[in-house]
Amino acid sequence: MSLETARLRLRPFRDSDAADVYSYARDPRVGPIAGWPPHQSVEESREIIRIVFSAPGVFAMEVKETGTVIGSVGFVGNHPAGEFTDCPDDEIGYALSPAFWGRGLMPEAVDAVLEYGFTELGLQRIWCGHYAGNWRSKRVMEKCGFRYQFSRTEFVKLVGETRQSYFYLLTKEGWRERVSGAV
Repeated sequence: MSLETARLRLRPFRDSDAADVYSYARDPRVGPIAGWPPHQSVEESREIIRIVFSAPGVFAMEVKETGTVIGSVGFVGNHPAGEFTDCPDDEIGYALSPAFWGRGLMPEAVDAVLEYGFTELGLQRIWCGHYAGNWRSKRVMEKCGFRYQFSRTEFVKLVGETRQSYFYLLTKEGWRERVSGAV
């Protein structure tokens, strides 16, 4: 399963993407703010591809023009509002190489994944969250139509810290209104 945008191809990760993943995931501006430590080697990035990025609904962000993988985007398989078990939800997560920040690529990719989630997967609500200080991520959520719901303090195991987390929601109805231009 692949998705296309004007500038990106969203496709399943391959082992051969490890060097591209390492090139952005080793940068201390990427992982720690999202709750994971910088990658230490290409082999570690390959393992993350095999263990984490191989999940259904997770996509490599490939620049069409160059074929370079510059980030990841997709569904992380859980959501912060588990009490709503009667409603199909998921949570979206993403990371992007700092070399590509500020170009509108992440909202472009998230919009494609939102369409996939609502139209192909039958999701009714999609969650997204960020930690305090990750204001770039917050801005992507706002651009894509997510609305703030709540915050809570969480222990972030991979970095061994307690952080404030902010959670946002987009419903299928809200997404339809947004793409139809009604909002």
